[in-house]
Amino acid sequence: MNKRTVIQLLAGAVLAVGISGLAAKAEDALARVKSTGTLKVGTETEFAPFDFIDAGNHVGLNVDLFAEIGKEMGVKIEWVALPWEGVLPGLDAGKFDMVAGPATITKARTERYRFSPPIAEATVALLKRKGDKSVMKPEDIAGKAVGGGKASAQLAQLKALADTLPGKADVREYVGNSEAYADLAAGRIVAVGNSLPNISYVASQRPDTFEVVKPPFGTKSYFGYIGRKDADYASLGDAVQAAMLKIKADGRLAAIQKKWFGDSFDTPDLVTEPAL
Repeated sequence: MNKRTVIQLLAGAVLAVGISGLAAKAEDALARVKSTGTLKVGTETEFAPFDFIDAGNHVGLNVDLFAEIGKEMGVKIEWVALPWEGVLPGLDAGKFDMVAGPATITKARTERYRFSPPIAEATVALLKRKGDKSVMKPEDIAGKAVGGGKASAQLAQLKALADTLPGKADVREYVGNSEAYADLAAGRIVAVGNSLPNISYVASQRPDTFEVVKPPFGTKSYFGYIGRKDADYASLGDAVQAAMLKIKADGRLAAIQKKWFGDSFDTPDLVTEPAL
């Protein structure tokens, strides 16, 4: 065997190893999920009624809806809970396959992530203490302390509202919504900005403590689940989307919404041009 032949064989071996490594790195996400039989889902468990802990159990709309998604895809759901500000970085790092959250579908997020069909309306409103007549409309937070969940689209809209007011509100950021609601109940802030479904649920659970300020002040928007845009995640995104549209079409989504919100939402199948 001459020197040229040896070099050619070595080069071929190196190329083969390189191609094999790239193939392993770009393993199709749906194939992996099907192979393991498990869809890993990251979420925050302080966002009732979507995800929260009740008597030590993880419950909420997301739990019920992902159970149906799992049935349609023939896989089990494995939940990974962490603070909201760590959820998207966790998805980017491959710690789980998608994010439940849910998250408001925005232009900025759709540039980086793939969103599922909407699961509910996400328009932002204010929650206040029961009977507090100092906050009768959103503009009444001028000059007052208010709060919202850190790294959330709802907090961003609350800050935007505050910036338009003559007496700028003191907008405080909370790691979790539970902490914001606790400060509201204690009188340390006058309102919490969050999605209308979320605060409506909180008010319904504690009617002697909280009430919703109407009308909502935010831009009409929707909640969705988040997946990666990488090419190897396309088939997984397609499978989840197909499952969710089937669940919506046969009425299961509306039934789950009614269970957790007391009403169902008229949502588009997909949001291609977010208003936010």
